[in-house]
Amino acid sequence: MQIKDFAEKYQIQTDTIRYYEKENLLKPTRRENGYREYNEESEKQLQLIIVLKQLGFSIKEIQQLLVLSAESITPECNKASVGLFNQKITKLEEKIEFYQQALTVLQTIKKLVQEEKYIENKTEIEELIRGVYNDQ
Repeated sequence: MQIKDFAEKYQIQTDTIRYYEKENLLKPTRRENGYREYNEESEKQLQLIIVLKQLGFSIKEIQQLLVLSAESITPECNKASVGLFNQKITKLEEKIEFYQQALTVLQTIKKLVQEEKYIENKTEIEELIRGVYNDQ
């Protein structure tokens, strides 16, 4: 599959695909004419990149994981991988907690503004919003 089709399939800009290549996250094969060819392995790599990006991994962290996955399994490699996953798990748990609190606040604000009661509940709404802001 060529870059245009590959990018369209995953709804990603071709420039993003090229950037991932530049950062050695993707390694398509090259045809004789120089065109990139994305195969099933490229698709697996891109799917992994997309998931890790959605989980908050940086490009550098994704590179680190890919390097670790290419190495022989050793206690040091395993420890490094587990450490990186633990950091991300902690951050995700914090985000989930924040979003759960924010959702509760939004539901409360919705109740406070229903039936055109914003003005009489304005102070309480502002306090709720300030609370969410302070918990970021």
